[in-house]
This record gives sequence, C-alpha cells and structure tokens, in this order.
Amino acid sequence: MKLVVLGLSLSSSWGNGHATTFRALLKAFAARGHDILFLERDVPWYRNSRDMPEPGFCRLEYYSDLADLDRFEADIVAADAVMVGSYVPEGVAVARYVQDRAEGVTSFYDIDTPVTLAKLERGDFEYLSPEVIPGYDVYFSFTGGPTLDRLEQQYGSPAARPLYCSVDATAYRPLDVPKKWDLSYLGTYSPDRQPTLERLLIEPARARPDLRFVVAGPQYPDDIDWPANVERIEHCPPADHAEFYSASRFTLNVTRADMIAAGWSPSVRIFEACACGTPIISDIWNGIETVLEPGREIILAKTADDVLAALASDADTLGHAARERVLAEHTAEHRAAELEAHLQEALTEPMLATA
Repeated sequence: MKLVVLGLSLSSSWGNGHATTFRALLKAFAARGHDILFLERDVPWYRNSRDMPEPGFCRLEYYSDLADLDRFEADIVAADAVMVGSYVPEGVAVARYVQDRAEGVTSFYDIDTPVTLAKLERGDFEYLSPEVIPGYDVYFSFTGGPTLDRLEQQYGSPAARPLYCSVDATAYRPLDVPKKWDLSYLGTYSPDRQPTLERLLIEPARARPDLRFVVAGPQYPDDIDWPANVERIEHCPPADHAEFYSASRFTLNVTRADMIAAGWSPSVRIFEACACGTPIISDIWNGIETVLEPGREIILAKTADDVLAALASDADTLGHAARERVLAEHTAEHRAAELEAHLQEALTEPMLATA
C-alpha cells in the first residue's frame, strides 16, 4: 500500500506529542511492507529543533505553504490512502486539496479528538471544519467510546474508527539505571492541566520534602512556585524517554479537561511509561479501566493524599503488570495492523458497492 501522510510533525518532538505517535505507528506500518511519504509543513519552531530529520522507515518531505503542495500532487493522486492529521496548519484547506485530488482512500487522524470537537462547538475551525468531515472516508480517532457515534451521527463521518496512540516497544523498555525520582511528570505546559499537576505533584512535593520529584517539558511560566525538591527539565527528547521513566519510581499522568470530559482518551505517555515498566498514578476519566486495570496496572488519584499513599505501594508489581498489558495490546505493531485493516476495509467498500 502507498500511504501519504500530511501531519503536524514527524521531524520534531518539541512541544508536541504527535511526532512520537506518528513515528511509532508509521515505523510499524512500514515494517508490514507499505510505502510511506510524510509531508510536513516547514515552520521555524520545528525546523530549529528536529530530532529525527531523516527517518529510516519513510520518505519525509517539507512544504512551505498550500501552493507548494503541488510538488507532491502526483503522490497524493496515486496513493492508495492519504491521511491528514490534526493541527496541520491550514488543515481545512489541506483537506479540500486532498479530497479534490486523491483517488484512493482519504482519512483524518485526530490525535486530539476531544479538543477538536470542543473547537468545532465554538466555531473554531483552525484545522478542521464540519464541512470537510463527511469528505474523509475514515475518521481515525485518538478517542474511543461514545465519541465515535457522535462523529458519525452529528458530523456525518462515513466511518469513525478508534486508533489509539501506541508505543514502540523497541525504543521504550526498562533500563537498568538508578532511581532519581519518586514521582515524575513528562508533558508540555497546558493551562487546563496545571491545576491537576499542582494537586497531584506539587502539593505532595511540599508535603514530603524528603521525596524527589521532577517535571519535564517546555513552556511552563516563570511564575510557577516550584518546591525545592521538584527538579525542572525544559525538554526531554524521545531518545531520553526510556531512561527518564526508568529513573522514576512512579510517573504521573495528567489529562486535559476536554479529554477527561470525553473519556476513552489514553495518552501516548501512558503506553510509553508502561512499556518501560514504570507504574503510573493517573487522574480519573471514563474508559481508563478499558486500557489498564485500576489497582493492579494503574493507580487512580484524586488528591495529594492519594498520591502519597500510592508512593508507598509496591511499584515493581504494578509496573510489571502494566508492562505486560501494554505489550499484549498497545504496541505500534498492534496499531499498525488496525490501521491496515481499516484502510483495506475502506478500499474494498467502493468495489463492493459497484459490484
């Protein structure tokens, strides 16, 4: 299969979770014998921080603006499938460009589904509009559950399918390194996540100055009052993620408000930490129990006291169980097989309709 992907970024993981998601998925998809072209908008903030400028599993090309996509028009026309990702600059115009030209299956991969739907409800059509949704043959959603019905019934998607994030188990695995921190958090600053981070990491850090904490990620405001036992790392590149998680006794998962409201939205960080054998303390949302079993494979917390109690539990047993679950269900190989099956289904449906 020839697949063309127009995504936010493959080359740079700075300030986004899309790059690692695409890398794991497309590397596994290529390993299944498929040919991939990834088209990335050339923007300075990613151009200046590319940590994978030459992926070995696909062809990566850059375009400067919508008109520059004409250089790849023949690739888009000839592809068996074309996928457009969420947060692609001028995404609505890109959708129309692809839908007008592609002769194969067209799909949208939403790695931000609850945020996308909240934006649509506000009339914010930054990268997707209601008018272009029915023009995509398949809407791949980072979120499962009732949201899939909403995409089909309210927005007219011909086929909404779950495509959760996943993990490259060859890159994310337990490493034999000293434990530096009792609790870590890896994530870019987000205003709607910050209150939870305050409650589930900063408050426990203040209560237990004898424990060690770390927050890794860019864009945190200078006015945050970090306790002395909270280390700050401005950017932790994917190549260092396995070591970061392996050096953590526990790690924290904090979910954006729109994703909590929608439920069924596991972050890529959940799968990455589990693959490293690092136990997770998480905020609570509907559907999390379908991904990991609370109390056995993940600890759910509402308060700082919940976190402090979790930090006193058996990390090794929890981490081992979580790793086994993720390796059995949520690797990039699992997700690539799902993507292939859904695309093949969409490719054969028009043939069946005309038979």
